[in-house]
Amino acid sequence: TKAVSKCYVQVTGMTCASCVANIERNLRREDGIHSILVALMAGKAEVRYNPAVIHPAAIAELIRELGFGATVMENCGDGDGILELVVRGMTCASCVHKIESTLMKTNGVLYCSVALATNKAHIKYDPEIIGPRDVIQVIKDLGFTTSLVKKDRSASHLDHKQEIRQWKRSFVVSLVFCIPVMGLMIYMMVMDSQLSDAHARHNMSSEEMEALHSSMVLEYQLLPGLSVMNFLSFLLCVPVQVFGGWHFYIQAYKALKHKTANMDVLIVLATSIAFVYSIVILLVAMAEKAKVNPVTFFDTPPMLFVFISLGRWLEHVAKGKTSEALARLISLQATEATIVTLGPDNVLLSEEQVDVELVQRGDIVRVIPGGKFPVDGYVVEGHSMVDESLITGEAMPVTKKPGNTVIAGSINQNGSLLISATHVGADTTLSQIVKLVEEAQTSKAPIQQFADKLSGYFVPCIVAVSVVTLFAWIIIGFVDFEIVEKYFLGYNKSISAAEVIIRFAFQASITVLCIACPCSLGLA
Repeated sequence: TKAVSKCYVQVTGMTCASCVANIERNLRREDGIHSILVALMAGKAEVRYNPAVIHPAAIAELIRELGFGATVMENCGDGDGILELVVRGMTCASCVHKIESTLMKTNGVLYCSVALATNKAHIKYDPEIIGPRDVIQVIKDLGFTTSLVKKDRSASHLDHKQEIRQWKRSFVVSLVFCIPVMGLMIYMMVMDSQLSDAHARHNMSSEEMEALHSSMVLEYQLLPGLSVMNFLSFLLCVPVQVFGGWHFYIQAYKALKHKTANMDVLIVLATSIAFVYSIVILLVAMAEKAKVNPVTFFDTPPMLFVFISLGRWLEHVAKGKTSEALARLISLQATEATIVTLGPDNVLLSEEQVDVELVQRGDIVRVIPGGKFPVDGYVVEGHSMVDESLITGEAMPVTKKPGNTVIAGSINQNGSLLISATHVGADTTLSQIVKLVEEAQTSKAPIQQFADKLSGYFVPCIVAVSVVTLFAWIIIGFVDFEIVEKYFLGYNKSISAAEVIIRFAFQASITVLCIACPCSLGLA
């Protein structure tokens, strides 16, 4: 049998189910990885791997290459306790050897590795036999100073504030420039319909029509072939393309680099093609000194970016709400505990404040009135009322006397209690609830797995469909020009038939790309 280890990786920067599918699909291909499960909400990946082939740091690096942030989470052992220590005072390799050999001889220590360069010690131990304070004491007795590696208790990885800010900014930028573009568009539409009414009433020739058309303010040509309308639209479109679309471009580049196509690739494709096509058509018109202004697509990118960045912004706000519940749960945990040493007849000999992580099974912990219980345990001495509403939902305080069990995170009300610790660290009820909530967000419904699979094929299909559209219309146009003529708005005799066909085909294929952009709607 191959040895299989399990590690957890903290993943940031995932936006939707297709990111999850992307990470899972790419990592499954790697040697040494047996399975991977990614939680979108908890921002966490659970990886089962073969330690002979690959190690957790390399797994995190693979995820980082896909364009996400990834760090290995150290505190997820199964039954073994894991201890990360900073050891000061080591001078050479013999110090390292001294610490490692002494610890390995110590009963209950399963594994130990000390790095001289980083001053860190990584220790696995059996919590039944030995605890973190004993390990620290062993190292202190050898003449080194040591302390816990501070864990991030603030649950900052569950904080979506930065992403919310980023998408809000993207949305506002796009919106500011989108409104005038839309205004110009509506104005043009209204004026066009009035003109065609006039045309119908007065039976004017198309030459007079064109004269009337070009007398409109927006159709006035600054340079031959460059109208006020197109120039303004171009000016308004550039900032959106650069500032509004910045995040999309980065994500799309990272996706393409790994030969995968995600939502961002579609968005970038649609907006860039529309933008570049419009610029090219303008330049051609200016070179030809065209009398009639070409139809451009400068209205497409701003409007697409507005809707999509709004969607992303709302999505992150919603995710923030779900994660907030987790963060609140995590914040209920106490951070410190007062450990007391008792003599005969429960006489108090000494007490010290320690980190919650350093509490061991069987320790006697004192909880003062108003304090939180740092660990699960049972009462040894004292009477009090305890508010356990965080677990049971019961608003009335519960009476506690010697022999009663207490739950970590609940609040002691009026008496001082001495409790004996039974469950510490990741085994406390509260830690388990946090873990369950995270796991509930990790597990996927079958339909969701199906949707994730589909999203992988979605983008290439859309691109293919839009290319087919392009060529189909070009062929139709050259075979039977009247069909194109019927559907192509603003057709006039002054441009050549070939140009009309190509423009119309482009319009159709860009439309296909743009419509398919909000894939989250398609997959919802």
